Amino acid sequence: MWNIKKYMIVACTLLSVSGCDYLGFDETTGKTKEEAYSYYDNMNQMVSYVYTFLPMDLGQVDDAMMESGTDNSVYTWENNSIYYFTNGVWSPLKRVDDGWNFWTAIRSANSFLENFDIEALKRFEYNDNYDEIVGKAEKFPYEVRFLRAFYLFELAKRYGDIPLITRTYNEDEINSVEKTSFSEVIDFIARECSEIAPELPVSQADFWGDTGRATRGAALALKSRALLYAASPLHNSNNDLSKWEKAAEAAAEVIGLNAYSLPKIGNDPLYSNTGGNGVLKSKQMIFERRNAAKENSFEARNEPMGYEGAKGGNTPTQNLVDTYEMKDGTVFDWNNPVHVANMYYDASGKQTRDPRLYLNVLTNGTTWLKEKVETFKGGKHNILDGSTKTGYYLRKYMNPSVSLDPDKPNKLEHHYILFRYAEILLNYAEALNACKGPDATTEKCPLTARQALNMVRESAGMKAVDETGEAFTTKVRNERRVELAFEGHRFYDIRRWKIAGQDDVRNIYGVEITKAGDTFSYKKVLIQKAYWNDKMYLFPFPQNEVYMNPNLKQNPGWNE
Repeated sequence: MWNIKKYMIVACTLLSVSGCDYLGFDETTGKTKEEAYSYYDNMNQMVSYVYTFLPMDLGQVDDAMMESGTDNSVYTWENNSIYYFTNGVWSPLKRVDDGWNFWTAIRSANSFLENFDIEALKRFEYNDNYDEIVGKAEKFPYEVRFLRAFYLFELAKRYGDIPLITRTYNEDEINSVEKTSFSEVIDFIARECSEIAPELPVSQADFWGDTGRATRGAALALKSRALLYAASPLHNSNNDLSKWEKAAEAAAEVIGLNAYSLPKIGNDPLYSNTGGNGVLKSKQMIFERRNAAKENSFEARNEPMGYEGAKGGNTPTQNLVDTYEMKDGTVFDWNNPVHVANMYYDASGKQTRDPRLYLNVLTNGTTWLKEKVETFKGGKHNILDGSTKTGYYLRKYMNPSVSLDPDKPNKLEHHYILFRYAEILLNYAEALNACKGPDATTEKCPLTARQALNMVRESAGMKAVDETGEAFTTKVRNERRVELAFEGHRFYDIRRWKIAGQDDVRNIYGVEITKAGDTFSYKKVLIQKAYWNDKMYLFPFPQNEVYMNPNLKQNPGWNE
């Protein structure tokens, strides 16, 4: 399946990222197996190493987000490999964000599970901190199983059928391993999450103050996401309604914990202008990859051209902007002159759209770092090399308190959100609606799909929806796009829904803004038409891996 010697070397040389103390392990320390599994600190370091493979930030592909391989965003610099997704270059040899390093994490997880023995700590029973270290160590196998399940899902959502690796292999074995069906992999992940969830704390904050690790909610959130994918058209061609019901029930388990809530959007620390560790106070946070304060590369990659140290980068599309409703809940309409005239603000400067637009997108006229963004023709943020192609810049998770001034730098933490409560409610709404409709309940699903959807909208200050049938399904999908923009979902949503080949997804639009006096006029313009082939619903396996293991058959269409 992969070159085992290379695989072993990588596993033993990759450095960890020291986001928190418990992420500070480096397998190059050269500890013997006996040393590694005989002391609490060494055990903790082994577990911490498995955590280091969690997605690190919102820039995944040469500083571009996966969102820029969709209709939500365009990456400014065309030499970035993110364009492989949209220009037809993507191939088994031209790989992009294929997650292959997750196999290293999975091997490390399997090795830990095979060698860990809590009895090794028995000799420390007279130490003052014995109860604490044993209590924490007892959770290690469940944390590692969660992480392994997470990485398996990341691979399955890319490739579909994958080898289900749950133990360590020798060289002869690994290069002949066979693939397991997507459905079986998802069933395994769901069972793992169900088994380990009761063994994990609801809140690590109450577990000797050791935060940032896997919780019961994280395990159940992964189960919810995995079963939602399994129920979706890409993997459920016969529309088996029982799969949708299982997905709804999995989301209901997270809701039933009563551990999370959706604050009003204006009060949610997730969107705080001070950023850093403050976002962790959000009551909707379930699980995140934590990072230490370091250089503020996220802002540097994405701030508007014209600001010191900025590189433009990931720029939202008009396609995305059009999905944000007017403030009164009506759908934005280019044929409505009132909508167009009040594209972002009215004559008095008040916001005219869904408040989430302004938390996700920097529009023309938005104040950023104490000055107004100018993306109109001839505007100061639209005239430099590398300026936005779309007429917009990124706002989502950008921290205005960050300074890119080389003489006055400041460093703040950026935490990559992996699961939050809004997603769970949207998972629930989508799944329950698919199997029961918008207004039905079941014994295990006491909320209606409409209630779950409207909880997300209410937190944003948007009116409740009253649509039914296909119109309600459209609302659910649109809400997911609006709420979760730039969090890594859109790339896979358009695949699992099997809509990536539609013209309204492939045609990528921006806006041309003209200023005359104090008045702006707007024109929707086609920027590019993304290439599409149905083979692109799944990733190609790396060609060298297919050569090494004849049982690892290439995904359909990628041999052509």
